[in-house]
Amino acid sequence: MKIRRTCLAASAVAALLTGAVACTSDAGGPPAAGGVAEGAKRPLDTVCAGGSYTWFNVSDQNVLTGVAEKQKIGKGGGPLTNKLSLLRTPVTAVTFEKGPRVDAGAVLRSLRAHFADTQALDLDGFGFADVHRPVPKLASNTTTVTAAGTFVDYAWVRQVTADFQYTCGGKRSVGRATGWDIDGSGVLECSTPVDDAKEAAPASEAARLACGRNSPAARVKKP
Repeated sequence: MKIRRTCLAASAVAALLTGAVACTSDAGGPPAAGGVAEGAKRPLDTVCAGGSYTWFNVSDQNVLTGVAEKQKIGKGGGPLTNKLSLLRTPVTAVTFEKGPRVDAGAVLRSLRAHFADTQALDLDGFGFADVHRPVPKLASNTTTVTAAGTFVDYAWVRQVTADFQYTCGGKRSVGRATGWDIDGSGVLECSTPVDDAKEAAPASEAARLACGRNSPAARVKKP
């Protein structure tokens, strides 16, 4: 059986304005000469650039973002026309638990470099470190199958999350960074087992949701 996909979901619909919002605090007391007036806002404590990062609790997994209802196709195959429903929205963000704030883009660039050094993987060039990165759109795809069966269209991304510690100039910041790398899609057939099926794999989850938990495509081989 051959499956032909003629259009992939890759365009953007919304910007995620996460991790780059300026934090403010009240400035009390009378203003000094050339200073800030009482009640005005000023940035919170930040840390210097050029420090060192330590990364831990790194998670790298493919996550199902959308799935269509199953569609029965007769002899000779044909196009899949059911639209994908959104399940999850990929996130690009940096959050802080302790210490002064660090530039979110710099944090994500460090995480990207960490992956390049430790796993020989380059996370999507400059896009991975863009805190304003648009999320992938579940566009109307044109997928054609060449055989009969009950088919399910689905979409996924590679989501990367890690905790970090940043030290510079005697100050330390602790937080978490998350971003996504690949915008992918696929098609499965409900009566056909998924190759190398794993419980958390996008194809296996899509099969459970659209075909049913007892379908051949949803079965996961026990280790």
